Amino acid sequence: MTDTDTPAPHRLEIGAAHRELLDQVLDTWSLHVLNELCERPCRFNELRRAIPAVTQKSLSATLRRLERNGIVERTVLSTRPVAVEYRITPLGKTLRAPVDAILDWATAHLPRIDEARDRYDDAEAERPAPGITGVTDVAAAASTH
Repeated sequence: MTDTDTPAPHRLEIGAAHRELLDQVLDTWSLHVLNELCERPCRFNELRRAIPAVTQKSLSATLRRLERNGIVERTVLSTRPVAVEYRITPLGKTLRAPVDAILDWATAHLPRIDEARDRYDDAEAERPAPGITGVTDVAAAASTH
């Protein structure tokens, strides 16, 4: 069976706007932040503690991108000192089902993906590096010049 045996119901079109949004919403740190905020609203430092590998700069940039896209909202709390709390928006909550679907797909197919990666890595290890030829080829090339 080939990929052309069954026609797709519609053409998959991923435009620049789609790519930009998916890059901003489904990157590593965004998924971590969304995972935390789906559980409860959090302050910045709570997020830092929950995601220890993220830098302050990366977390700030991630939260700004998610806020800009309407996925997360930022609320200034009138406490002493002033604090900021982040929470997922109703729009952000609609991301849960598609992300769960992708994770379910990955879980179901990870053994086949791991096998494919191993085959690729084994074949890649046997290939000569680009631009490098055997010693006899180098000697032959030198003698023709």
